[in-house]
Amino acid sequence: MTERTKCLIIGSGPAGYTAAIYASRANLHPILYSGMQPGGQLTQTGEVENFPGYPEGVDGNQLMDDLRRQAARFGADIRDGQVVKVALARVPYIIYIEDGTEIEAETVIIATGASAKYLGLPDEEKYQGQGVSACATCDGFFYRKKTVAVVGGGDTACEDALYLSGLAKKVYMVVRKPYLRASKVMQQRVIDSENIEILFEHNVTGLYGENGVEGARLVKRAGEADEQQVEIQIDGLFLAIGHTPNTAIFREYLPTDEAGYLMRVDGTPRTVIPGVFVAGDCADPVYRQAISAAGTGCQAALEAERYLMTKA
Repeated sequence: MTERTKCLIIGSGPAGYTAAIYASRANLHPILYSGMQPGGQLTQTGEVENFPGYPEGVDGNQLMDDLRRQAARFGADIRDGQVVKVALARVPYIIYIEDGTEIEAETVIIATGASAKYLGLPDEEKYQGQGVSACATCDGFFYRKKTVAVVGGGDTACEDALYLSGLAKKVYMVVRKPYLRASKVMQQRVIDSENIEILFEHNVTGLYGENGVEGARLVKRAGEADEQQVEIQIDGLFLAIGHTPNTAIFREYLPTDEAGYLMRVDGTPRTVIPGVFVAGDCADPVYRQAISAAGTGCQAALEAERYLMTKA
């Protein structure tokens, strides 16, 4: 089955839903496909306290449902389903859905987000939202005066550790190598911080706790003659080993940086293909916040509206 639309939105996090709100109000009658994780990364987050308009905080799932219902109120056609292939060589752009549907679109807004990298431990899933997080700036506030651990040794891990050190009583950095990969400036800041302890050559092997994370099991110098099992008491574990942008199906047509993030033209949501726009974490390796993603969703929809006006 083939359908036509003025605007197709791929992805359903803050960027996708916000784009749908603005595109709907512009009478573009957008179709939005929610993708493999309807609602995006925030659906794996407990309480969100830093999104404007929720002075008491809001559950991540509730926030996404509010945005979804707001987009639907203005007429967005929101569908479950995953895009499996795109053809962006010429207009109309063709988007292939997993159920066999083909959408011919005059404009496309890509808001597929990025997926945090995890260690692959069963305990990570068990304690998701109960002590395991991949966003220190999102969830750090909940660990005021508590003890946390950050996994990773790069700039992001150091930034997260420093941010958390201003909130938490103590911060462990669990680093699998015998050194930090971060810039010298970031390394020095971490070393100079009194409440950050770096555990070099350690790997997390498991977590434990009754009603949330209470501790982590580590192995020091795994595979070596002096291998040692270690336990640390913590209230939260933060993963800072990177993100993977969900952009694989677009790379045939759109340039990315070395990590796979889609490239924007002149800092706008525009791409090198006229009528194809990007929003949210799939094009943002720096901020990765719900509010900044929502802002770029707004921008992408406005750009799509202006583009269609010039083609009328």
